[in-house]
Amino acid sequence: MNSILFIQNIGGGGLAVILVLALLLFGGKKIPELMRGLGKGVSEFKKGKDGEKEEKKDD
Repeated sequence: MNSILFIQNIGGGGLAVILVLALLLFGGKKIPELMRGLGKGVSEFKKGKDGEKEEKKDD
């Protein structure tokens, strides 16, 4: 529960630090690939969530 509160309180400086760390860990070429994969995962999650709602409506 505390980790969720930590994420909500990140400001501009915190995001900058996270961005710099990501660049150091993954390099500039890997980050677009990682973001593309993350976007696909989020869209699949939304599709699954919406599909579950439609199944409940049909019952």
